[in-house]
Amino acid sequence: MEYDVKAMNRLKRIDGQLRGVLRMMDEGKDCKDVITQLSAIRSGVDRTIGVIVADNLVECLKENEGNDEKMNAVVEEAINLVVKSR
Repeated sequence: MEYDVKAMNRLKRIDGQLRGVLRMMDEGKDCKDVITQLSAIRSGVDRTIGVIVADNLVECLKENEGNDEKMNAVVEEAINLVVKSR
């Protein structure tokens, strides 16, 4: 699968946020601020998972168009990936 540039950019942004949190911890910043940033990171990861699963789902559905059994299996797998990620 080829990954969308948007998904990769999201992960680069998350990487920067994570480094920022580590810096905040080194500097002894207030725990509320650290938790706020960690929550933003978690939300970003969740959204990235959604983007990747959705893109993959569209690709797989196109590949299996006309084969209802395969398409249903692909949708079920995508749902399981999202549920597993929580």
